[in-house]
Amino acid sequence: MSRKRYLNKKPLQEARADMLASASPLSTHEVVGVEGSLGRITADAVYAAQSVPHYHGAAMDGIAIRAEDSFGASEGRAVTFERGDPESVDHPFSYVDTGNALPTWANAVVMIERVFSGEAPVDGRPMLPTTETAVGVDDGCCGPDEEPNHEHPETTGSEPVSGTDWEQIHVRTSSTPWQHVRLVGEDVVASEPLLPRGHRIRPFDVAALLAAGRQEVAVRPRPRVAILPTGTELIQPGDSLEPGRVVEFNSRMIAAFVDEWGGDPVRLPPVVDDPEKLRQRLLAALEEADVVCVIAGSSAGEHDFTASTLAGMGSLLAHGVDVMPGKPAIVASLDPPAGRPQMGTRIALGMPGYPVSSAIICRELLEPLLAHLLGTAIADRVTLAAIAPRKLPSRLGQEEFIRVTLGRVGGRLLVSPLPRGAGAITTMVKADGFLRVSPLVEGINAGEEVEIELLRPRAEVEGTVLVTGSHDPMLGVLENVFKKNFPAGKLATSSVGSLAGLLALGRGEAHMAATHLLDPETGVYNLPDIERLIPEVPVRILTLAVREQGLLVPRGNPRGLSGIADLATTDVRFVNRQRGAGTRVLLDFHLDRAGIDPDEIDGYDHEVFTHTAAAVAVSSGLVDVGLGVRSAAVALGLDFIPVDQEDYDLVLREDFAASPVGEALCEVLRSEDLRREIGAVPGYQTSSTGTEKKLTAL
Repeated sequence: MSRKRYLNKKPLQEARADMLASASPLSTHEVVGVEGSLGRITADAVYAAQSVPHYHGAAMDGIAIRAEDSFGASEGRAVTFERGDPESVDHPFSYVDTGNALPTWANAVVMIERVFSGEAPVDGRPMLPTTETAVGVDDGCCGPDEEPNHEHPETTGSEPVSGTDWEQIHVRTSSTPWQHVRLVGEDVVASEPLLPRGHRIRPFDVAALLAAGRQEVAVRPRPRVAILPTGTELIQPGDSLEPGRVVEFNSRMIAAFVDEWGGDPVRLPPVVDDPEKLRQRLLAALEEADVVCVIAGSSAGEHDFTASTLAGMGSLLAHGVDVMPGKPAIVASLDPPAGRPQMGTRIALGMPGYPVSSAIICRELLEPLLAHLLGTAIADRVTLAAIAPRKLPSRLGQEEFIRVTLGRVGGRLLVSPLPRGAGAITTMVKADGFLRVSPLVEGINAGEEVEIELLRPRAEVEGTVLVTGSHDPMLGVLENVFKKNFPAGKLATSSVGSLAGLLALGRGEAHMAATHLLDPETGVYNLPDIERLIPEVPVRILTLAVREQGLLVPRGNPRGLSGIADLATTDVRFVNRQRGAGTRVLLDFHLDRAGIDPDEIDGYDHEVFTHTAAAVAVSSGLVDVGLGVRSAAVALGLDFIPVDQEDYDLVLREDFAASPVGEALCEVLRSEDLRREIGAVPGYQTSSTGTEKKLTAL
């Protein structure tokens, strides 16, 4: 069979522009209740149906008066008001609370704190307090036989009003007309515009619409997106797992994106790899959908029929996009169903089968398409400047999206790249953001400042602890307890081995290194290597746990292995850890002590980077035995043959340990909560958890 090729590969920006040029915004609208309109897009400008407020109201608690009645009032000449209206008294007042309508005769409000009871000063001189008003007064003024303080007339027997029982009160300041009054239409006047066309309704927009008398609002209909998985190998979440069968989760991810971006997702049952069946399912989907997403079948493999099927139903705008991951994407413009030209053309997106590729195409093509159909714009993506401490290669001619974690070390925000595999969806879970590498360069140089497109809030990034070095499942337990006590915190781990971890810590590329390096000469863990490798770096060393290392073998130990010496047995396949890993150092120590040449071991050069990877190699039948921690054996249902116990320590940069995040982490390391959580896992002793080691002990 001849090899298929990408028919019309384009740069991402060109593919996006061609797609949007072929799609028309939705022209219809629907009317929804304002209370259920959050997140919807207005179909047209919305105008106020009533003024806000619709009456003259008090802006403060106090008294309503006629402002002109207070003219001339001062500290030395109070004006007396009586409770009533202009028909009954000369200077009327009425008590009002915030929001009350003003009496029709009033045009000002005096705050209750500026209203006084008791005798009022007359003709510039305060009246002497009477015996009745002076009794019990302890405000530092005058008793019955004392002269009033003429220098401070405010110290007369008058008291600020504290209730609404006084029939006569005094004010000592003049009011201006409409003082402390919310006038009709102060917020918005009936017929004034409230929201523009193409506006995404927010919580305070809901409040403004209801206040302005709008019970309903015309909005764009949610674009309906049909999501069609393809392939004969697919099974549903929860189905029994078999080799060659793949859990179909991409459609759920795409549906969640569509829902988040204001669309209406419709997940369809998978269709087998058959061109005609795919065509019939697409025709049925186009009867209802504004957009169709076809998952998988977009590449150039033998059973990839999506491109040819879509080409027969319209035109391919792009078959292949110059991005990585995401290159196999398809953009097509589909003709309306026969006899229904009024439906117009529809856009179909061929989504790559690998989940990371699919996620990137969703963000770069599907999100702007939905915004275009809704007549709005996508939200600006938040970016941060960061430093790449190491060179990051990239392929010329393709825009690459490198998933990264971020951490602020020594005042610098550093980039730590995650694995680049397009099938590793968990890297998207761990990623703080994307480093987008231009197709015009061949990578990023060490020390270069780069822009990171964030995938999580900035506050979470600032609370990230970059952890490098040795792998252990208990780092996940540590993070869980850490986040419980410090919600803004997060551990971003990079399993490079104990040796490489200490060197990275010394270069200022991490906050903390996990290590379990055994010094063969002294039998001491970690301290000799820390002094040898990073002697100039101030650090603090805290023990996470003492853990058990041993041989990982299938359940029942079919090879009958009993110890390290059995690794040299003929036909025993072994999986090793990478050079520089503490587990590799431990293995070499025991091999040397047993007098075994590494060349005698089948698989000594077969390397993996984590204990769980070694356990997976054993459980899948790839090898017969590996070396790792007991918890990895328990997790994968393996048997475990003990070999040694070792100190698993965490080495923190001193400046980080003294920071608020570092102090919070150290507190967690010393906590009983962490000891209890780790102690519940087989293979760990926690009596020394949180204990600090000193380099001077040597």
